[in-house]
Amino acid sequence: MSTADIAGKARAPWMALDKLGVLIALIAVAGTVLPFAVFRANRIVLGEGLQIPFALEALPALVLGVLIALGIAIALMALSPLVKLVGGFVLLGALMILIGLAATGLIPPGDSFARVSPGAGFWVLVFAFALMVTDALARLRLGPWQRITILALVGAALGSLLWAGTFDDLSILKEYANRAPAFWAEARTHLVLAFGSVAIAIVAGVPLGIVLYRIRPLRAAVLNVLNIVQTIPSIALFGLLIAPLAWVAANVPGASAIGISGIGLAPAMVALFAYSLLPIVSNTLVGLVNVPETANDAARGMGMTDRQRLMGVELPLAFPVVLTGIRIVLVQNIGLATIAALIGGGGFGVFVFQGIGQTAMDLVLLGAVPTVALAFAAAVVLDALVEMASTRERAR
Repeated sequence: MSTADIAGKARAPWMALDKLGVLIALIAVAGTVLPFAVFRANRIVLGEGLQIPFALEALPALVLGVLIALGIAIALMALSPLVKLVGGFVLLGALMILIGLAATGLIPPGDSFARVSPGAGFWVLVFAFALMVTDALARLRLGPWQRITILALVGAALGSLLWAGTFDDLSILKEYANRAPAFWAEARTHLVLAFGSVAIAIVAGVPLGIVLYRIRPLRAAVLNVLNIVQTIPSIALFGLLIAPLAWVAANVPGASAIGISGIGLAPAMVALFAYSLLPIVSNTLVGLVNVPETANDAARGMGMTDRQRLMGVELPLAFPVVLTGIRIVLVQNIGLATIAALIGGGGFGVFVFQGIGQTAMDLVLLGAVPTVALAFAAAVVLDALVEMASTRERAR
C-alpha cells in the first residue's frame, strides 16, 4: 500500500469536499451579496435593495451571517446526510423568520403604504439550502411515509409562522389581507380546475387505455390524436375552445344553465381535460402491456375469464404505472390552471395577471407561491403513493 493510500484512508471524512456542496456554497455566497430585502415606498414603485447588514438589525444580521457560514461549511464537508438535512432545515427556518423580522424593522411606524418584499438574495439563499435538503433526502432514501411526514411537518411549521404573524409585514401578506375573500374563492376555483379535470380524465382515460390494450389497431390513431392535442400551446387551446363552447351555450337547451359558455370555467376545464388524457391513456396502456405474461398464464390456468383477469390481475399490476401518469397530470394541471385566468376561468392566475398588469410583483407572488406549493405537495404525496403501490405489487 502506497503512502498516498495510507494518507487518504487516514484522512477524516469531514476533511473531504462534497462536490455538490461546492456548488451549494457558491450559490449561498452569491445570495449574501445580493439584496436580502427590497423596500418600496408603495406597492408599485421601484424598490431599494438592501443587503443583510442593512435589512436587519445588528444582532439578527450577525446571527444570520454566522448561520450562513455554518451552512456553507456543512455543505462543503462530506458529512452524513442527516447532518446536512438538519442543517438545511435550520437555515431555511432562520431565513423565513428573519425575512419577517426585516419587514417589521424596515416599515416606519404607522406607514400603511410602504412595502417590504424578499429580495433576490433571500430567494438565492433559500434555493441553495433547499438544494442541500433535497440532496440529503435523496441520499437518506427515506420511505414514503417518512417523506409525507416531513412534508406535513414543514407545512405545520410554515402554518405556525403564518398564524404567529411572523410574515404579516411582508408585502405578499399585505396583498393577501386586502384580498382574503377573493383569495380563498380563487383557491377553490383553482382546486376545482386542477383536481376536477384530472378526475374526469381518469374516468375517461383509464377505460380508453384498456380499450387500446384490447384492440391493438386503434392504438396508433388514438395516441397520435392525443399527441397532437398535447402539442397545442395552452393559451391557443383555451382560445380555440371559446367559439365552439359559445355556440353550444347559445344553441343547446340547458347548456348555459349548467355553466357552459365561451369564456370562464367550462373552456378551462375542457382544455385541462384534453391535456390530461395523453399521460393517463398512455400510462394505462404501457402498464397493461408490461404485465408479465406468466401472471396472465397463471390466471388462465386458474380458469379466470378475460374480465376477471383484467380486474384481478392486470389492472392491479399496472396500477403503479397508471398512478405515475396521474401524478404527472395533476402536477401539470396545477400549473396550467393558472393560465385559465386569461379566459375568465379564475384560479390563482387571477392574481398573477393582475399583478403583471399593475406592475405589482407581490401580487404576482400571491398567485404564484400557493401554486408552486400545491404542485410540490402533490408531487411528494403522489410519489410516495406510487412507491407504496409498487412495493405492494412486488410483495405479492
